Amino acid sequence: MSKHRVVIVGGGFGGLSVARRLRHANVDITLVDRRNFHLFQPLLYQVATGGLSAANISAPLRSVLKRQKNVRAILAEVQDVDLVNRSVVLTDGHLEYDTLVVAAGATHHYFVNDQWADLAPGLKTLEDALEIRRRIFLAFEAAERTDDPDKAKQWLTFVVVGGGPTGVELAGALAEIARDTLAHEFRAINPADARILLLEGADRILPQYPGDLPAKAKKQLEQLGVMVRTNALVSDIRPHKVTITVGTRSEDIPTRTVIWGAGVKASDLGRRIAKSASIETDRSGRVPVEPDLTVPGNPEVFVIGDMTSLKDSTGNDLPGVAPVAIQQGHYTAKVIVNRLRGGSTAPFRYRDYGTMATIGRHRAVAARGSLRLSGYLAWFVWLSIHLIKLIAFRERIFVLMEWAWNYFTWNRGARLITGENRLPADADRIAVSSDNSQRESEHNQQEEPRVAGRS
Repeated sequence: MSKHRVVIVGGGFGGLSVARRLRHANVDITLVDRRNFHLFQPLLYQVATGGLSAANISAPLRSVLKRQKNVRAILAEVQDVDLVNRSVVLTDGHLEYDTLVVAAGATHHYFVNDQWADLAPGLKTLEDALEIRRRIFLAFEAAERTDDPDKAKQWLTFVVVGGGPTGVELAGALAEIARDTLAHEFRAINPADARILLLEGADRILPQYPGDLPAKAKKQLEQLGVMVRTNALVSDIRPHKVTITVGTRSEDIPTRTVIWGAGVKASDLGRRIAKSASIETDRSGRVPVEPDLTVPGNPEVFVIGDMTSLKDSTGNDLPGVAPVAIQQGHYTAKVIVNRLRGGSTAPFRYRDYGTMATIGRHRAVAARGSLRLSGYLAWFVWLSIHLIKLIAFRERIFVLMEWAWNYFTWNRGARLITGENRLPADADRIAVSSDNSQRESEHNQQEEPRVAGRS
């Protein structure tokens, strides 16, 4: 008799937690992901700002699962799910399942303004982080080489859209780069003259955080030199400017570097599953699920993590954060095992262990229940928890070493401009000698609109 076949789509926090919790179960697991690594997304902003390298926050899936004999990891892209025939449709084949777990995550949400994607990259993948890093450090290089003060000011103006945790962390890191990391490294410009603007459509940043933590976070950002603009809705993004609406007034902000952190939407796979199951997704493309995290009418299909539309015990939507995905993964594995034993499982219940966001050195905010922390203590707690949660021991060691180096030297060791090492196509070019161009070439060979601006 063949073993029960479990197919897991996605090797993120949710999918990986299911697979690992089933390590002693009498099942055959196939974990499919279009990437061959697990990514620790909470530290992705540090790759984008040169604090960590990509390898510090990622681990090959095969390495993570190599001792778990009931798991097979495959590199493939999922196109669709055939609920009737219980088959996962790949771009180059299909996988049959007895139980399916879909944990394909989320992507950027520009609402009805997808044309902004090229001008304002979001931060969900390693490629996103490397592109943002390229734009940040290239902006300082471009400012160094222009003789036009207005253009230099544009290059040294950085706009972060969205005052949620991602936007807050990016804005704080950008301020530290300008004030500390790049100090004394340029001759024609002073990096500390850079303007960092954080735009939030609500009346406060970190609007989901309780009590006075949003106000404390704003104060800590301002201490770093970040200009925080609330009630500021982005109405347009162009190559040389961002247009915002504050009340009835419209304002242009000249800038060459915009980073998007204002919203996410579930993977398109969620909409396909919902359509096949004859149900409707929510406005962010998330799939409504039963209390046991299964798709209505399809008890053999689980949807977990950022793709799930489910409310907590207080009636609020569960947030799209790693702890939710991990707990849902553990729960799903428990349901699968109990079913195989002929038992049942109580409905999923999320245990909120708190929220936190780091702002910079010695600056952070954190909350758990009635406990509120800010400043140095919150920062230390943030560092400790994120270090512990890294998936592999090797990552913990290397991240700890990088953090120690950054702390004592004020330096960020991964400040590399990768990809196309040139100014953007719309920028005014500055001529270089043919010898320099040749060396550069050789080196490269080696190496609802109103809601825009909400977190």
